[in-house]
Amino acid sequence: MFPVTGRRSGGEAPTSLATKALTILASFTPERPRLTLSELARESGLALTTTHRVVGDLLAWGALERGSDGAYQIGLRLWETASLAPRGTPLREVALPYMEDLYEATHENVQLAVREDLEVVYVERLTGRGAVRVLTRVGGRFALHATGVGLVLLAHAPTDVQEEALAGPLRRWTDLTITDPARLRAVLAEVRRTGVAVSDRQVTVDALSVACPVHGRGDRVLAALSVVVHADTPVHAVRPAVQAAARGMSRALGAPSALRRPEGIRPRPSRPRSGRSGEEPPL
Repeated sequence: MFPVTGRRSGGEAPTSLATKALTILASFTPERPRLTLSELARESGLALTTTHRVVGDLLAWGALERGSDGAYQIGLRLWETASLAPRGTPLREVALPYMEDLYEATHENVQLAVREDLEVVYVERLTGRGAVRVLTRVGGRFALHATGVGLVLLAHAPTDVQEEALAGPLRRWTDLTITDPARLRAVLAEVRRTGVAVSDRQVTVDALSVACPVHGRGDRVLAALSVVVHADTPVHAVRPAVQAAARGMSRALGAPSALRRPEGIRPRPSRPRSGRSGEEPPL
């Protein structure tokens, strides 16, 4: 939702080769996953000759691929490299059995997210044909203050991060989006007190999100788990399942506060999803 733009303020082009390559890669968005060479030059603010040279290097390494029509797209090797991020694949592999059972209990959107700076990054999502529409996607970003997972992650973020977020601006998606810093501060305190965040029609008018923190070693909050349901669903109908699944994940990640096995949601045996599935995530 908040892609990094390639062009710097005032039209100043990036200088280092690494920055130029990253700026070109940042030109791709969910809305525009395929771009021509001239489009990449325009979006990145680089000269066409420079763009051609850097794109050639990215193609040779596998960070970009070129289609039969000449347009460029993100390459598979870049995805392979990105999958090594410790808050990505290892966390997902621990979480997926619990997410799958939570989905079976609700048949709605089940989402796992982490925080990066002032944004939520979604690392996994399960959904069904009858699930309510959401604006999120795996690998996508969203503001912290409006979503269930965002409220959880912001409530447990360092104080300076919270203060920066509260200083705004706080974007509004619907009439129910919290944009008042004082009210948001009170909501964050309630999330810390109860261990549950509820985002009621703050992003779309037909959806409600219930989220809980996922803890790791030392009880540090590593991620947030949520279920996004239709807005007319009672919170109490899904809250215990989300809490149980989050506690199960926390226990699997070695959180001291999750010593007791969760009730209700228990992970089923699942096949390893990659060669790294037997490893404990470095979280």
